[in-house]
Amino acid sequence: MFDYQTISVEAKGGVHWLTLNRPESLNAINTQMATELRDYFSGLFQDRTCRVVVMKGAGRAYCAGLDIKDHAGLVEAPFGGGFGFQGHLADVYIKMRRCPQPIISLVHGAASGGGFAFALASDIRIAGESMKMNSAFIKIGLSSCDMGVSYFLPRLVGVTIASEMMMTGRFVNAERALAVGLVNQVVADEALDEAAQVFVDEMMATSPMGLRMTKEGLNMAIDAGSLEAAMAIENRNQVMCSSSADFKEGLQAFIEKRTPVYRDA
Repeated sequence: MFDYQTISVEAKGGVHWLTLNRPESLNAINTQMATELRDYFSGLFQDRTCRVVVMKGAGRAYCAGLDIKDHAGLVEAPFGGGFGFQGHLADVYIKMRRCPQPIISLVHGAASGGGFAFALASDIRIAGESMKMNSAFIKIGLSSCDMGVSYFLPRLVGVTIASEMMMTGRFVNAERALAVGLVNQVVADEALDEAAQVFVDEMMATSPMGLRMTKEGLNMAIDAGSLEAAMAIENRNQVMCSSSADFKEGLQAFIEKRTPVYRDA
């Protein structure tokens, strides 16, 4: 089903377990990985069989950022909207936010630069105790405003913490990340999959349409220009959900005190 070299995808029921799979380079992002991730997340937009994505890294780290040794690949990268590799990779993060499936990132070891941005673009972040995150771009002469970090980070932790992280490039460990609201939970590295499964089970118990529209509505509400604008999306989504067979099933199951059986209809 998935023919990739730098990532692997295992489908289990309605859940995709996506693994960044370049462990020899701490899952650093090269042009091929960017291309494969763009292809994967593009396909999710029309995939009703996948309801949740769990994203993690093979080996000792989540993702150490850009593979700066991939000089030839960077030069030969696709057009990227006119920005070459820059635009090619940036599109991955846009597709992560646009796909209707919630993304749960399991972060252990380094999550730097573009890898940090992968975690930020996810909906839920579970940290292993070994996790260390940083906005590494500024450490190599670039701006820290890259790959959506300037958009995602202040919305998660506020401008004060975002300014500290982006202007210094300093690492934030798992304990502090939890304290500032950057991650949802901290567990032992070996317990990451188990912790993710709890979230997966709860999400899979919801109606498919309700879950998709919650991600969409939340994304739009964050940038809504007014309360009325946010409520307009809420009203639209609730009217659509309430006309579904799953809503009728959810109500009946609640009355009968049983687990609903949703059919995405």
